[in-house]
Amino acid sequence: MRMTGNTIFITGGGSGIGRGLAEALHHMGNEVIISGRRRSVLDETTAANPGMHAVELDVEDPASIAKGAADLIARFPKLNVLINNAGIMKMDDASSVIDEAVLVSTITTNLLGPIRVTSAFIEHFKSLDEATVINVTSGLAFVPLAMTAIYSATKAALHSYTQSLRFKLKGSSVAVMELAPPYVQTDLMGGANDPRAMPLSAFIEETMVLLAQGVEEILVERVKPLRNNPGPAEAAFVNQFNDMMAQQTH
Repeated sequence: MRMTGNTIFITGGGSGIGRGLAEALHHMGNEVIISGRRRSVLDETTAANPGMHAVELDVEDPASIAKGAADLIARFPKLNVLINNAGIMKMDDASSVIDEAVLVSTITTNLLGPIRVTSAFIEHFKSLDEATVINVTSGLAFVPLAMTAIYSATKAALHSYTQSLRFKLKGSSVAVMELAPPYVQTDLMGGANDPRAMPLSAFIEETMVLLAQGVEEILVERVKPLRNNPGPAEAAFVNQFNDMMAQQTH
């Protein structure tokens, strides 16, 4: 995708990776609209970035998505980039009874949300000369973190969906990209100050370089060991990874 002159909608754009992407793209001369459920967070972000727009949108609610998309297309007819970033990550225990609320909210937000939001914009995007859908997955789509089994599974499913979407839009005006972050210093799972996580500023800087290259999978160097793992012997790496994370957690 081109790096300037776009109108970009970012779900979950008020904090963490979403805010980092929004600010970087805003500073490059794009018109950026962010969404989220917390008006206070959205207002704080737009106040710090004059000219950035914000709308309240709940990706767990199909009616909110449909209304929000229709309103945005009407207000910003040149809207040509969608970044499906909104997501939640909660601990669970796959070896025990799964909390129904965690199960439903995680799948609804992380998987059904991006699919529904994409669906709401796709016909508009196909009518444009150039458009881009970017789905934010995770390195955990390829190497699951056992203590967040549901989250990891939703990201693996979103990776699969993204591949199908890309194939179905092959030859159209709509490009489909996947951004798979490693563990980044954000408030997700309380990792903002975790030294094991990649600093957010470094992640955004490296991501912007890759985004400009137009690669289908945006993979910073730190996430490549996870992305490259799936294969006949993947179970050994999954076990090693989870043993390491469990030891460092306790």
